[in-house]
Amino acid sequence: MNAFGLIQIGLILLCTTTISSLQCNHLPLQQRKVIENSLQLLDKMGKKFPQQCLREKMFFRFPEQVLKPRQKETVKVAIEEILQHIFYIFSKNLTLAAWDRTALEQFQNGLYQQIEQLEACVIKKQTHYFRSKEVNRLKLQKYFKKIDCFLKDKQHNLCSWEISRAEMRRCLQLIDKVIRKL
Repeated sequence: MNAFGLIQIGLILLCTTTISSLQCNHLPLQQRKVIENSLQLLDKMGKKFPQQCLREKMFFRFPEQVLKPRQKETVKVAIEEILQHIFYIFSKNLTLAAWDRTALEQFQNGLYQQIEQLEACVIKKQTHYFRSKEVNRLKLQKYFKKIDCFLKDKQHNLCSWEISRAEMRRCLQLIDKVIRKL
């Protein structure tokens, strides 16, 4: 390959890196918009919380400390992890959930796109935050495992999905609150 070809490749790599870092710099603003949209879609997916589900209401105890570390990168890693868990929960056994399918698909697509954007930005700086990331990951896994077990125990019935939807709304609201501070 000649010198001109190498220069072109170098310029392309430089532009790609610059564009990528610009996207990462604007990530909090993008996340706020996506979270806002996700909250609207959660509302649109279903109706008001069914009265008959009130007696089954469960408190899962979201580990809020995972969203309060000192480094912004650790927060981004935690948000990525949360969105992955939410995506996983809303990707299975939805037959008994009486939700608007279009809104559900848009919700899933928005989560997926946000996860992809976060992964692209977070991977660059992951090694520095490995220990706190693992501690947070375990706390989040435990929390989402409770929700998953709750859904399974209730055989993914309508009330279990509505309670889970309300809990995911709470998670997204916590993320939104943290993002506004970044």
